[in-house]
Amino acid sequence: MRVVGPERARLSQRAALASVAMALTLLVAKSWAAIATDSTAMLGSLADTALDLVASLVTLAGVRIAALPADHDHRFGHGKAEALVALGQVVLIAASALGIGWRAIDRLINGAPTANAELGIGVSIAAMFGTLLLLSYQKRVIAKTGSLAIKTDNIHYKSDLFLNSAVIAALILDQWFRLRGADAAFGVAIAVWLLWGAWRAAGESVNQLMDAEWPEDKREAFLAACADYPELKGIHDVRTRTSGVHDFIQFHVWVPEEWSVREAHDRLDRVEEELQRRFPGTEIFLHLDPEGHTDREGMLPHEITERR
Repeated sequence: MRVVGPERARLSQRAALASVAMALTLLVAKSWAAIATDSTAMLGSLADTALDLVASLVTLAGVRIAALPADHDHRFGHGKAEALVALGQVVLIAASALGIGWRAIDRLINGAPTANAELGIGVSIAAMFGTLLLLSYQKRVIAKTGSLAIKTDNIHYKSDLFLNSAVIAALILDQWFRLRGADAAFGVAIAVWLLWGAWRAAGESVNQLMDAEWPEDKREAFLAACADYPELKGIHDVRTRTSGVHDFIQFHVWVPEEWSVREAHDRLDRVEEELQRRFPGTEIFLHLDPEGHTDREGMLPHEITERR
């Protein structure tokens, strides 16, 4: 079960701090290895780690802002800060990939030797071990909080496992098997992998910023729960969106004309409270309509056609 409120903020911020600490440690180790080996693949891994650090710092700021309560200027809260942070991470990942790709192609064309493969391999293995520990911790936090910023950070660090594996393979092939150009070729592969990861990570961030509807299975689960309450038999004009970890759903519901405003209010208030217990972190907006009445304002064209 996901946590909300202060507990969610605490877990998200701790995960972001762990990410910052890991990025700092790897940055120092890979800087040393990149200088010692002069490897393009290692340089690409170093560039990615430097951007990991920037992204982790931005993530930390984002989850702190997202945890702020709603205020006068942000009545729906600050949840979209996480989507903005995640989108910023995507830009950094893409920039890193382009820089690595340019360097690798230059090395393929002009050539350059690498050195001290053992050091580069050792640092890469240590980096993989540390990254696995961080990923495991982030996975537990994501399961409890659903944080988009931490989720995007997790995707980025997953790519680090591939990056470090590629560095090891590149150094072995280039130095031990004398396959010149292997290091640069792996650098190109790393750049392509990073661009693909950036493209995948961008989708969810853009969806939140554009107020996309919930995924169909999530929407259907909520509507199935609504079917448990006779008061909601006339539910229609359902709209959903997500902001950070906060979900919002609004809909119209038919009420019998003989109900008083007080009776309708009391009945539906009880239903709303029960639904919010079943779906923590979801804010529900109800609009009452006389039975059989449908507002067409804001409806999609095909919905108006269907109801004629």
